[in-house]
Amino acid sequence: MSVLARSVGNAFRNKVRTAAVVAVLAVAIGLAPAMLVANQAVGAKVQELNASVGTVLTVNPAGGQGFEGGGEPLTAEQAATAADVPNVTAVVGTKALRLHNATEAAAQAAAGTQAGIQTGPGGGQAGPGGQTTTTLTTSLTAAVDAGTLGARNQDSSATTGSTGSTATTATTQPARSLPITATGTGAEVDSTGKALELTSGTGLGDYTAESTKALLGTTLAEKNNVKVGSTFTINSKTFTVAGLFDAGTAFGNNALYVTLPTAQTLAELPGELSTMIVTVDSMENVDAAKTALQNALGTDKADVTQGQRNLETAVSSLDSVKNISMVAFIAALGTAGLIILLIMVMLVRERRREIGVLKAIGAPNRTIGLQFVLEALVLVALGSVVGAVIASFASGGIASALVSSSTGATAAPAGQRGGGFAGAAGGLPGGQGGPFGGASQLLTSVTASVSPEILAAGIAAVFGVAIIGALVPALLTARIRPIEVLRGE
Repeated sequence: MSVLARSVGNAFRNKVRTAAVVAVLAVAIGLAPAMLVANQAVGAKVQELNASVGTVLTVNPAGGQGFEGGGEPLTAEQAATAADVPNVTAVVGTKALRLHNATEAAAQAAAGTQAGIQTGPGGGQAGPGGQTTTTLTTSLTAAVDAGTLGARNQDSSATTGSTGSTATTATTQPARSLPITATGTGAEVDSTGKALELTSGTGLGDYTAESTKALLGTTLAEKNNVKVGSTFTINSKTFTVAGLFDAGTAFGNNALYVTLPTAQTLAELPGELSTMIVTVDSMENVDAAKTALQNALGTDKADVTQGQRNLETAVSSLDSVKNISMVAFIAALGTAGLIILLIMVMLVRERRREIGVLKAIGAPNRTIGLQFVLEALVLVALGSVVGAVIASFASGGIASALVSSSTGATAAPAGQRGGGFAGAAGGLPGGQGGPFGGASQLLTSVTASVSPEILAAGIAAVFGVAIIGALVPALLTARIRPIEVLRGE
């Protein structure tokens, strides 16, 4: 009988024990690739965070952010100044708008006029923080229901204090939906500098020129039953949906993007910017670039914020998860090796008589040792099949559990970020949705996918450890002297 056939037969000599060994090995072997997958997924997320946020600076008007605060707006000239700062590789200007449903806006305007509500020039209603904004209307309806938070944030009929509220008018205004966030951007990125993730269609082409194309959030498109190629209006101007994007949040998907010049024209504010997204060439130069940028623009004109400072704790937590998953991977390998070692030592002790007989008839130690190694590999192969199935189903849950337990990230309620205005510019830095602010959505989006390469690498590592574990008892066979075994029988 060949060594291989004898090894396979020995592996199934005691079927109950074999089943128990395979079950225990399957758990250890399945855990090893699962931890390797989690390690790879978290590592990829850290790189993504560093690439998309780590080298990005955000410039807001001094004293203002989004539709809140005051100060003077940013200009195209300041964008050109920012582009000349050393180590700056790109400057993308954005212009944030709020669009109200045309039908609801007309009803609200009529009610506001009757009630004597304060309005700005051109019929625009006074916005949060005392700012007056031009009313922009659209045929679209917001995808997010106002709910309690939206109604509270839009309530212009009462001023709420710490001890109660003082009504300014007795007229009940008609219910209305949330505004829709519209952002004019100079490149295919959102307001944090992260590339827009298109789910269908194409981009807007030349983002530095006026266009009648727009990108819509997936839920906004679904709410209004529009798709790529459909049309809608903004201030009676017809726009065509060029593509749909998924921002990953209900708030972010209640938004649309147009080119920067288009947004400036709609707002009748040519050359004016809401924010600037500045990309630095490397993380090592971010601090120096931030200081130079602040000096170039002036502290009284612009506030420069550093995105990775808000994510420093988050990235540190992800690094901890990455280290934990690697330690767990090594521990799983060690456990599998220890199981093989103990099983094979037990088998060698049980088969001392059989080994003695084989050696007495001339079987070399190499052949006997190979028999035990092959028997161990048969058990590992069976455990690997079951373990691969376990890893395929468990990897995603393990990665999510590790990230959740380490970061404790909590998402903001759907359709609202922090305590700010529910219809404020989507993705603006400073929207706090948990202990890591805007990072919480990025942290909870770690995706663990079991690729054949990672699975093969994990199982190959297990096989390597199994061989080492089987070699030790195999070498013990050389110490067995046939005469002593046969004499004891």
